[in-house]
Amino acid sequence: MGYHSLRMESTKDRKRTGLGPDGKPSSAPPSGQYQLATFNEIGKALTSSLDLNEVLKIVMDKISELLKPKNWSLLLLDEKTGELYFEIAVGKGADKIKDLRLKLGEGIAGWVAKEKKPLLVPDVSKDPRFSKKADERSNFVTRSIICVPLVVRDKCLGAIELINKVEEDNFGEEDLTVLTTLADYTAIAIENAILFKKVQELTITDDLTKLYNSRFMHNRLDYEVERARRFKYELSMIFLDLDHFKEANDRYGHLCGSKILIEVAQLLKKNLRNIDMICRYGGDEFVILMPQTSKKNAVKVAQKLRRLITRAEFLKEEGINYKLTASFGVASFPEDAKNKIELIHMADHAMYKIKNRTKDGVACA
Repeated sequence: MGYHSLRMESTKDRKRTGLGPDGKPSSAPPSGQYQLATFNEIGKALTSSLDLNEVLKIVMDKISELLKPKNWSLLLLDEKTGELYFEIAVGKGADKIKDLRLKLGEGIAGWVAKEKKPLLVPDVSKDPRFSKKADERSNFVTRSIICVPLVVRDKCLGAIELINKVEEDNFGEEDLTVLTTLADYTAIAIENAILFKKVQELTITDDLTKLYNSRFMHNRLDYEVERARRFKYELSMIFLDLDHFKEANDRYGHLCGSKILIEVAQLLKKNLRNIDMICRYGGDEFVILMPQTSKKNAVKVAQKLRRLITRAEFLKEEGINYKLTASFGVASFPEDAKNKIELIHMADHAMYKIKNRTKDGVACA
């Protein structure tokens, strides 16, 4: 084999492995057999996971590896507001734009998401669709952009946007092709992860209040009781029931009654710790599970919640300003109960002591 043959073979090897003429990693997109193998690997990795965070991590790794942008972002569409938000933002000043939102049609990403079409902009100064909003906030200078939509079954989930190549070069058509293929896999993986999360949420949350349901609470309680027993700490439960709730339903109708339950749930979530688990137990009854919390401290929390409910005005948007009270019962493991069934029974029994006497109060097991 002659010199020229060796040189040609060496060049082919570099292309397959993604190396440049100097033997270092190339900034150009991989091509041919290597590219097909890479996309096959990405497709398998993305579609093998139903965890959104894991999917996004794979996307981050592959975009950095294949396309080497200085800055890039993955934006998802908020279906409630119709705005794009930054689910991932990587690069200089990225932390300053994470709370930024774009309307559909606003900026390059907004246009791409609205039109569901990929876009290559070699020089943003010559494109009227470019918005300086992100640059001004992050103190970054955008020169070139490639942006592709995340589309599944003609529904846009968001967009991936790459800004400025590391080597000070502009993006080209090959980059756009690579990113479009990556986005196709990503869109399918994101939709699968979102659907899986929704199914999971439906099995553990209450449809009306979006709190945990009683099924989840019973399952979780097994775990928390065992954990409290093993590590020898207290586990407290607050059982609360809204007073005279039937009167509100009879007077204002079931839609307003449901709205009261939603507003009570929001009040509870706002005033409890992240580790506390709030459950709609049934009807107008709620259970709060408080890991690593003594009975004494749980009583303090119950008294605080009682005051907040008493002072609150519900159905304000409807102009009703309804006043409400609640009865609370508190019990703890292992002080009052040996297992989860006893814990629920003791907290429920304490609540009914107040319910059947004065209402609007707190009782202990």
